Amino acid sequence: MSPIAITLILLVVAVVLFATEKIPVDVVGILLVIGLVLTNVLTVQEGLSGFGDNVIITIAGLFILTGGLVKTGIVDLIGRRLYKIAGSNEFLLTALIMSVAAVSASVLKNTTTTAMFLPVVIGLASRAKVPPSKLLMPLAFGAILGGSCTLIGTSTNLAVSGAMQRYGMEPYSMFELTPVGIIMVVVGLIYMLFVGRKFLPNLGGEDSFTEQYHIREYISEVLVLPGSHLIGRTLGEANLNLELDLNVLGIIRGQEQRIAPNSNEQIAEGDLLIVEGTLANILNIKGEAGLEIKADFELNDRDLESGEIELFEIMVMRDSRLVGNTLKTINFRRSYDLTVLAINRHGETFLDKISSLRLKFGDVLLVQGNRRLIEPFVIAGEMLLLEDVSTSSMRTEKRRWAIAAFGLFLALSLSKLVIGFDVPLAIAVLLGVLLLLATRTVRHNEVYTLINFRLLVLIACMMSFGIAMEKTGADKYLAGLIVEYFQQYGATAVLAGFFVLTVALTQPMSNQAAALVVLPVAVKTAIALGLNPRTFVVAITFAASFSFITPLEPACVLVYTPGRYRFMDFVKIGTILTIVVFIVSIILVPIFWKF
Repeated sequence: MSPIAITLILLVVAVVLFATEKIPVDVVGILLVIGLVLTNVLTVQEGLSGFGDNVIITIAGLFILTGGLVKTGIVDLIGRRLYKIAGSNEFLLTALIMSVAAVSASVLKNTTTTAMFLPVVIGLASRAKVPPSKLLMPLAFGAILGGSCTLIGTSTNLAVSGAMQRYGMEPYSMFELTPVGIIMVVVGLIYMLFVGRKFLPNLGGEDSFTEQYHIREYISEVLVLPGSHLIGRTLGEANLNLELDLNVLGIIRGQEQRIAPNSNEQIAEGDLLIVEGTLANILNIKGEAGLEIKADFELNDRDLESGEIELFEIMVMRDSRLVGNTLKTINFRRSYDLTVLAINRHGETFLDKISSLRLKFGDVLLVQGNRRLIEPFVIAGEMLLLEDVSTSSMRTEKRRWAIAAFGLFLALSLSKLVIGFDVPLAIAVLLGVLLLLATRTVRHNEVYTLINFRLLVLIACMMSFGIAMEKTGADKYLAGLIVEYFQQYGATAVLAGFFVLTVALTQPMSNQAAALVVLPVAVKTAIALGLNPRTFVVAITFAASFSFITPLEPACVLVYTPGRYRFMDFVKIGTILTIVVFIVSIILVPIFWKF
């Protein structure tokens, strides 16, 4: 079999695996590189060359610089001032949220920006009495649009910039994409304010979690009767959770009420137990355990909260150890000393047998307990608390150093324009990181927890795949087919075709992978047609960033469940926005980057 055939077959297999998400994207990338090496398409050195590219160091450093801004609460400070400006005006709130998200994403990346602003916007929606669904999709879309404005706005921009050098092109400058990126933001903002906003659903914002999750029918109050075999046993010994699939959320003993009792709490005669479970399970224990259901029980949030014990929501983040596990396998209640009452996934609420449900990125858990216990996991990026974050755990006194470190990086990245001396981007970002470490804005033991190694591995592997495309001539082969069948329609039509192809691939695949798969073919096509390859590269860069059609883009995944959106909400609103930015791109890119 020819090297071209092997390379294209491996490409198809990789695309299918990316789309199905049965295997993590970084593992797919590693398998792709291994396949190329074992089939002798690449040498070992060529297969691993992507890991030594300076773009990997640059992206890793940017994760740390961004972490410095997060840990000092700068975004939280910005968010708290939005309500003072907009008040309860939904139109103005939408405009401000999208604008601030776009500006922030231009330096912080769109997923990071969305994650940081998500709790703040939910808090704003609550204070303004606006349904969260009216503000969260604009937040995600604003961040995605803003990420297209600068070199560091998305990891995709950096990955493409690094790959460009292999084709003899200068990498992107810091603000090369900015003029068209700003126009995209403005056009997207106008669309969302005057068209998209009208299609947003009116969901969320219920007065209480018990109403929002409809858990009243799953929680009852039962009386411990005389002679019950549970009397004198601790909750741990009774083991109602595992044996009968019931959670004891509280104990009422006379005038005393204990919410979220620990496993050592003894059950006494006459206790009223607040239990969560299906009616069938509760009826089952009536005979077995000597319990009687209290018929006149009416549930509200106050029945499940007391002192430091509260109800709150947490979201499972992409790199959390919860992903792929069940509450039972990780022994969530004992490990975290918290009780999960319900799980919401993309608008569907799970209340029955939730301990055996395998968790996914973006799941929202309704939790009962002390929220301070979850803070270490929030800080580590495993979970996201869906409310305004307390500044108690933030290093607010280090804000000036976080800003100074990012400012140093930006200044050095523009050194060629200012002083005529070019400081490599990787060196600029490392100097910024050293300033964060020297001032203890970010501590040494936190550095590696801030880096998304999965993304770095994916980008490195796909850059190595680009070498395989070029070495085997697979890129020239595909480019030849495109030229043969589409040259007659003109340069603009071919450019539009690559844009649409990239947008289509970003729906099932990661943005970075989609861009790096299309890039070598687009460059060879442009050369074969006698056109400027940079024009095609820029169009692909923008297309890879604009993933609005489905909620599979990480920024959209983050708002999907908290906004109570349906899949078709993104299809309906995002498709029109994609068409709008497509038209703007096809018009403007050839103007700023001549054919």
